[in-house]
Amino acid sequence: MKPLGTGDPLRLGPYRLLGVLGEGGMGKVYVGQDRAGAVAAVKVLRPELAHDQNLSQRFVREALAAKAVRSPGVAAVLGAQTEGGRPWIATEFLAGLTLDEAVGTYGPLDEERLRALATSIARTLTDVHTAGFIHRDLKPQNIVLTATGPRLIDFGIARPEHGLTLTTTGQVPVTPGYGAPEQVLGRRVTPAADVFSLGAVLVYAATGQRAFQGSHVAAVQYEVVHGEPQWHGLPPHLHALIAPCLAKEEAARPGLGQITAAFGAPKAGKRVWTGGPWAEEIKDRESRMRRLAAPPVPDDAPATATTPHGVSRRRLLTGLAVGGAVLTTGGAATGWWQLQEKSRKEAREALFSPPDAVRTPRARLLDADAGDYIVDGSPKALWSVDTVVDSDSPAPLPVRDVVVIGAFGGVAAHNVVDGKRRWERSGLLSSEYLSLSDQLIAAIDTKGTLVTFVPSTGEPGWTADVGAKALLAADKQLVYVLTEDGRVRGVRRSDATIRWTAKLPAAHRGKLSTKAVPGGGRLVLPTADGHVLALASEDGRFAWERRDQAEKAAIVPAVDGETVYVNGRTLSAWKVSDGTELWSQRTTDMYDIPAEWGPVTVHEGSVYSTGGMFPERRLVGDGAKIWSSRREGMAAGPLLVQGTGVWMIDDSIDTSVHAVNVEDGFPGWTYELPEAERKDLAVGGNRAFVRHGASLHALPVF
Repeated sequence: MKPLGTGDPLRLGPYRLLGVLGEGGMGKVYVGQDRAGAVAAVKVLRPELAHDQNLSQRFVREALAAKAVRSPGVAAVLGAQTEGGRPWIATEFLAGLTLDEAVGTYGPLDEERLRALATSIARTLTDVHTAGFIHRDLKPQNIVLTATGPRLIDFGIARPEHGLTLTTTGQVPVTPGYGAPEQVLGRRVTPAADVFSLGAVLVYAATGQRAFQGSHVAAVQYEVVHGEPQWHGLPPHLHALIAPCLAKEEAARPGLGQITAAFGAPKAGKRVWTGGPWAEEIKDRESRMRRLAAPPVPDDAPATATTPHGVSRRRLLTGLAVGGAVLTTGGAATGWWQLQEKSRKEAREALFSPPDAVRTPRARLLDADAGDYIVDGSPKALWSVDTVVDSDSPAPLPVRDVVVIGAFGGVAAHNVVDGKRRWERSGLLSSEYLSLSDQLIAAIDTKGTLVTFVPSTGEPGWTADVGAKALLAADKQLVYVLTEDGRVRGVRRSDATIRWTAKLPAAHRGKLSTKAVPGGGRLVLPTADGHVLALASEDGRFAWERRDQAEKAAIVPAVDGETVYVNGRTLSAWKVSDGTELWSQRTTDMYDIPAEWGPVTVHEGSVYSTGGMFPERRLVGDGAKIWSSRREGMAAGPLLVQGTGVWMIDDSIDTSVHAVNVEDGFPGWTYELPEAERKDLAVGGNRAFVRHGASLHALPVF
């Protein structure tokens, strides 16, 4: 709500005006309160427009129409002045959500509430038509869901039956996609026009999508007149009820009595509106209104007076402005509450619509034939930065133009081109971060809150208080976290809400590895003691497990399509859906003693893993060997493909980064590193990133 400004009246009729709810081209809507303490929405025509006969008549017509309709489904008119002075209309203040707001925030209505909505609006329209009027602007924004049921608002373009649609300026004052074909064409309308609008409203309420869509207004109106509605998977039995309402010809549409009978009011009656997903929000808004209305407003009391409950009147009014529903001026003005809700909705949508991932600045591939390096030699690093990495940090995480690393007391990002620090965020666990489609970085703060950042800038994104202890993985829908009490939780990326929480089997509690991978409708979870289990991504239910896959090796699986590839005692391929084995391969060390496989990487139809002590490349289909690189030493971590090479860290004798040719496993070059406690490797953008102790290096690739 805005405070009253210069030129705003202090009183209209019996209503002391407390603030401005909204304004449009024709007028303003104020919050008013009478001497008994009743709160009202007071709409007034702008003084400079009062001389315009057409606008004044339209305003008077709205007042007469709203007053003439006696129905529990219509916002009641409390008073009006249409002659002498400035015309105004006072209506009850509805502390509810518009249908548009409810569906946008909480999703489509379930069938019970959809039937209740259809029945209630049909009965209300019957009352409107009985009074001799046609609403002519039925749309989700003009239906308010309250604790007592749906209420119809805004009679700004309502007229007696058989009134022309076209105005004196030739405009068509209907909302695109909801007005009937005869309204779009400017023909005379009958009550059947409201039936068409009701059908379009019900499609939106049931699916969350408009029945008629287009890239611009003219395209939408063309679809209304000539096109077919878009049903968006509406169940056949509901389609059969709604489709007749959207008939192009007026005579083919059902009557409101037929609609009421066909949909049938649910047995719960009005109770369906007291327990909906938006019930708590409506209760809060009603509470605010009751507290505001409790004490009458003395004529000499300031608008910011404090209520007996200790809440300032301004704060209550602001809360109501965010949530109360008011009549709009001639369909042009928007209540301040709607502006606030729209702004809040847009801000929320922006929060969960991060910017597209930036372009990756790719480095030039080195070429031995051009003299860039000597085969099996050691090229120079592209850049190195010292004492920037926390001891708990996992491997570097390249995300387009930055590489993310655990910094001291938080997480930092460095420019991939020159290593300069781009941003740093403190108060985060330095051991937890992952990429969300390269659009956001997810991390965990010291209080267990899931936080996100834009990779290139560090700008904060959405947060979710989910009691997280560790990050497990992410797919396009969910971020998977391990909670402080040892449960697995799926958090929606679309709205930061918890989709499900899974309690693990007793044998695996407290033993999960963080090397989880999602795919094929499953979240595959290795354990620290050599087992593998899978949960359903949709609801977290236990799907399958395979025990004793590894004895000593840390299991680091990879999912590709419908298959999960797992290391350990065997290099195996399993169906990700149920854990059924597709193939497995064993390995031995240089003395022909059974050994275990190292972490798995899948890249373009091949599986890469260290078997025994040598890096190997095998086919994804059956595990057949393509090559085994017989170079001295053993890869301690994953084998990563970048450029035309396969990259690995070898610390069997001296610590170094090895590269072999991806086609035949022939050695490429070796980059020697001093001894350090922690070594990790990542690749991206034709660079290899090495975490070495507290230092971070970027190496060229060939």
